[in-house]
Amino acid sequence: MKTWMSIIGTTMQRNIWIRAWIAALVVLPLTISTAALAQDWAKNMFKHTSHDFGTVARGAKAEHCFSLENIYLEDAHIASARVSCGCTTPEVPAQILKTWDKAEVVARVDTRAHLGQKDVTISVVFDKPFPAEVQLHIHCYIRSDVVVQPGAVQFGTVAQGAKSQQKVTISYAGRNDWRIQSVECANPSLSFQTIEVARGGGLVTYDLLVTLADNAPPGYIRDQFYLLTNDANPRAARVPVPVEGVVQAPIAAHPSPLYMGTVEAGKSITRQLVVRGTVPFRIVRVESTNPRFRCAAPTVAGALHLLPVTFEAGTGAGRHTGRITIDTDTSATPLVVEVSVDVMASGPAGKSVGWATGNRE
Repeated sequence: MKTWMSIIGTTMQRNIWIRAWIAALVVLPLTISTAALAQDWAKNMFKHTSHDFGTVARGAKAEHCFSLENIYLEDAHIASARVSCGCTTPEVPAQILKTWDKAEVVARVDTRAHLGQKDVTISVVFDKPFPAEVQLHIHCYIRSDVVVQPGAVQFGTVAQGAKSQQKVTISYAGRNDWRIQSVECANPSLSFQTIEVARGGGLVTYDLLVTLADNAPPGYIRDQFYLLTNDANPRAARVPVPVEGVVQAPIAAHPSPLYMGTVEAGKSITRQLVVRGTVPFRIVRVESTNPRFRCAAPTVAGALHLLPVTFEAGTGAGRHTGRITIDTDTSATPLVVEVSVDVMASGPAGKSVGWATGNRE
């Protein structure tokens, strides 16, 4: 028979175990929540973490860029990336991302060697400033009955004011009555002409002429158009095809806009602005709407000029912006470059990582 003391002792032990068990239940979700927040600091740097290509033709170029920006004071570094499917190859930036630096994780799907539905996870691993992993998701359905050659419309470099045309061939194997009904594109500088080349025996072939207008604005072309077919399945009826190229102005500045980074209050920072032309030219005037951004015009002519832009920070913290106008001795329109810089107060004040507490400006 148990004594009262042994019963009390047993009861006390039981109470201790019960309290410990309850405490574990309370602490567990807090631990899980903290772990989740620990990953959020890295995820918050990405503009988006998922992309659906929809239905793509076999051989078509399927490439997507996941943009990220370091919104923290500490340097960030991507250590590696792994994929859940061999159909997709990731390309990750290897460099350290300093405050406000931007980068891209590029995902490329091999549409030649793989067919059908593909749902891929890219796990991006960070080792600085804290360990974290961000999962990026890619979805697409690769058709086996539609083939695009080449896989993208490549204009290359086109001089501004010049007209350019490229051809792609679309081949279909299946129904004799399969047709491309129209072509849809949001870029007004692109026009299309479909030419039926062959039809019979379940095989259909089209040549598609893609024309870049002579009034296309300067800059990079990273677009796509859609082949609208008579497929009964709405998802399969729209087949995307990428369009790439660059329209080169007679004179252009890079980077534009120019972000100079972060500078401590009371100090200065200098960044190079590259001004390039198709023929030698002279810069006759450089003006800035903000006197803290200083830039002097070179005295010699050339097809390439390096303009050092210097910003003198005052005592106050915050973002400073301006506009630099560059006049040349050619008939080209003056170049206008937006410029900005972030001034941080000296000392420990400023952005910090914490757990998902960084502020995007």
